[in-house]
Amino acid sequence: MITDPIADYLTRLRNAIKANHRIVEVPASNLKKEITRVLHEKGYIQNYKFEDESGHQGNIKIALKYNPVKKTPAITHLERISKPGLRKYAKADSLPRVLNGLGIAILSTSHGVLSDKEARQQNVGGEVICYVY
Repeated sequence: MITDPIADYLTRLRNAIKANHRIVEVPASNLKKEITRVLHEKGYIQNYKFEDESGHQGNIKIALKYNPVKKTPAITHLERISKPGLRKYAKADSLPRVLNGLGIAILSTSHGVLSDKEARQQNVGGEVICYVY
C-alpha cells in the first residue's frame, strides 16, 4: 500500500522524464486527474487520457512534452511540498512564487485544484501540493 499517492504520482513522472519515456501510466484518483489537467493547461505535458475500469479508478496515460530540437523535457523539476506528515497551507495574500513566476505551484483550494496564478486571480488560498518548473 502506498502511503502518499501524490508523491508516488510525482515520482513516476520524474522517473519517466529521466528515462526519456514518451508516455507514463499512473493509477488514477480524482486529485491526480485534476493535477494532470492543470499540468496540461499550463503546457507542461503534451496530452493525457483517462482509462476507466469498471469497479476501479482506472489509470491516467500521460504523454510527456519534450523540446523537438534539443530533446529536453518541459518539466525539469517536480517537488512535493505538502506531505502527509506536515501539511503546508498558504493564504490568498501569501501564495508562493516559483522561480519568480517562471514555474507554477499547484494548490488544492475550496475552488478546486488550481495553479498559483489562478488562485491569486480568484483570491483563494489552500494546500500547496507541489512546485513544477
